[in-house]
Amino acid sequence: MNTLILIAADLAAISILTLALYLRRHRRRDLVVSYLGMNVGVLAVATALSGSAAGVGLGLGLFGVLSIIRLRSTELAQHEVAYYFSALALGLISGIGVEPLWLTLSLMALVLLVMFIGDNPKVLPSYRHQTVVLDRAINDEAELYARLEEVLNGTVHSATIQELDLVNDKTIVDVRYAVLPDQPTFRLPAGALTVAPQELPVQPASQQSVPTSAGAA
Repeated sequence: MNTLILIAADLAAISILTLALYLRRHRRRDLVVSYLGMNVGVLAVATALSGSAAGVGLGLGLFGVLSIIRLRSTELAQHEVAYYFSALALGLISGIGVEPLWLTLSLMALVLLVMFIGDNPKVLPSYRHQTVVLDRAINDEAELYARLEEVLNGTVHSATIQELDLVNDKTIVDVRYAVLPDQPTFRLPAGALTVAPQELPVQPASQQSVPTSAGAA
């Protein structure tokens, strides 16, 4: 009975991780398929091996082998690596089935909670990481930081020169910086800029011409 509960919990957890969190935030379909297939595969193997004496050891070995194969096959961003290991961990935890049952479910919920908070766009929203190619060869650190802050419109925390090309006058820099907040805009109250219509001069009644009918004397 516990096995069926854990399988259902894993399917629910991996669906939340991939569809509600990863796909909604990063929109990469190929990795969604990878996360789902890998999680269910690890779950199946770990569940089958959980009854044997070497089940835990084989499960951890499987975790390591899959990690090496997947990470060597393509280049992943750091947040994608985190989702990848989370999918592996969910499948392995539910497949091994740590007793008591509530502990296994709590560990799976903890993985989801950490990914929800850690990958939330509201956490450190201004921090950025970028590789910048400058059109000048700059080897002075102060000048380099000033130029990067001018180009990126932010505060540079670290800048590592990856290539300094004196022949082609080019600098390639790995930069970690924070985007400056938008400058506040001051708005006048509604109607403050409304210009009153120009008043036309009114002629006195004595000076106003009275139209005459045709043929009048």
